[in-house]
Amino acid sequence: MKKILIIEDETVIAEVEKDYLEANGFAAEIAESGDKGLEKAIKEDFDLIILDLMLPRVDGFEICKQVRKVKNIPILMVSARKEDIDKIRGLGLGADDYVIKPFSLAELVARVKAHLARYDRLTVQTQQPKDELQVRGIHIDKLSRKVFVNETELSLTSKEYDLLLFLAMHPNRVFTKDDLYDRIWGMDSLGELASVTVYISKLREKIERDPSKPQYIETIWGVGYRFNL
Repeated sequence: MKKILIIEDETVIAEVEKDYLEANGFAAEIAESGDKGLEKAIKEDFDLIILDLMLPRVDGFEICKQVRKVKNIPILMVSARKEDIDKIRGLGLGADDYVIKPFSLAELVARVKAHLARYDRLTVQTQQPKDELQVRGIHIDKLSRKVFVNETELSLTSKEYDLLLFLAMHPNRVFTKDDLYDRIWGMDSLGELASVTVYISKLREKIERDPSKPQYIETIWGVGYRFNL
């Protein structure tokens, strides 16, 4: 049974979330302050954290930052604050999702299930041979630098391959254009930041069934890109 930690200072909300999660087959615990939530998140084993942003003593941003230093479990940040800057900051600190209150309990459970499924796929992926990487129909052979989608070999340029491999090796993590440009093209490259957008578009045309509705390389508006498992 998957174990969920709810860090929420509004008791009624926390109890309702706990009851609904348990009704859907999860085990759930509540921490009603930031400091207690951080302690439980670090010291105990949970499969996912539902993290409120505004908490007494330690806020959600700091908790997310500290948890990410030691654990890679999914973190769903929830808040009544709708400002894009909060969403950008939360995702930048390593949150996997940002949900704005009020939200339906059915939506919350759906998001919990989706992120747990992604994390399980990530765990399986890390057990694959180091020279190979397989993600939902994509097979990357690191030794030969070949990429196959549903057993059909793709024709990729060197930079397209490097960009795809980097994203696939860091799934569910958001990278800004600057991050990707520095990692793939290098700080001293004479290219332009716009190259990232161009190469993302080219990759989508080659690996996505419908490039206009990408399933692998997702755009996180105002932040950057994320490779989904």
